[in-house]
Amino acid sequence: MRAQDIDFLIIGAAKSATTWLQTSLQADPAISMPDPEIHYFSRYYDRGPDWYLTQFPVADAVLRGEKSNSYLHEAVSAPRVHAMLPHARLVIQLRNPVERAYSDYCMLYRRGEVGSDICSHLKASPSGANRFLDDGLYRRQIQAYLDLYPAERILVLLYEDMIRDPDAQLRRLRGFLGRPAEAAAPVSRTKVKDRAEPMIGPRLRRMMRPFKPIARPFRQTSLFQATRSLVASEIRYPKLTSDLRNGLRDFYGPDVEDLGALIQRDLSGWLAQSSISTPLA
Repeated sequence: MRAQDIDFLIIGAAKSATTWLQTSLQADPAISMPDPEIHYFSRYYDRGPDWYLTQFPVADAVLRGEKSNSYLHEAVSAPRVHAMLPHARLVIQLRNPVERAYSDYCMLYRRGEVGSDICSHLKASPSGANRFLDDGLYRRQIQAYLDLYPAERILVLLYEDMIRDPDAQLRRLRGFLGRPAEAAAPVSRTKVKDRAEPMIGPRLRRMMRPFKPIARPFRQTSLFQATRSLVASEIRYPKLTSDLRNGLRDFYGPDVEDLGALIQRDLSGWLAQSSISTPLA
């Protein structure tokens, strides 16, 4: 396996159904991708290129790629990606940043990593970094890659287009990667990650966190699944109030306007209305 054998990367954005993109591509036997996100260029760069290349499955494939959402929002990633993979094609799927921020918060809430005081996490503030808000400032993130790659090597997709017509979204992606659109695999209508799925609540998750390494080998056993079903329930998430939503719209307004000009798309709908929907990823 060589760096030249890696044809494409899905680099983000997080909580924008990029897992759906990945599983749809993996349905094609000619496309090989590792299942877990590797995060090499963002978080594990110190492990070296040999480690990175061993993460890819050994397969007789026409195309090879990987998905790591952190490559878009973590600034160190772009120059590292280009240094090793200057030939690669890059896929970016974006979502209304207000909805993306709320979905990201809900993910960490159900994991027990943040509390129910949603304002402390999603209220825009001029001081200090905020993971939930900063990850939705797409224009500067994409510009970092456009400074290194020609525009025709970068495909920017929208989550909202995928919701309206997933078949067309997949055909566009496959065409960008050089695969025949008519050979596209059937598009899964099942949510990859469903916020309404019964889960173990945040408080119990925090209590059980020290025991996760012990339980990990047993996660796929019938006994583990049966035990989990006894304590899992639908989680009630803190609501995104109108005031908080409007504050996020104001925060993202300038960036959304600049992004629309950069990718030549009308993104005014992101700020005109933000109806929170169940995330696919």
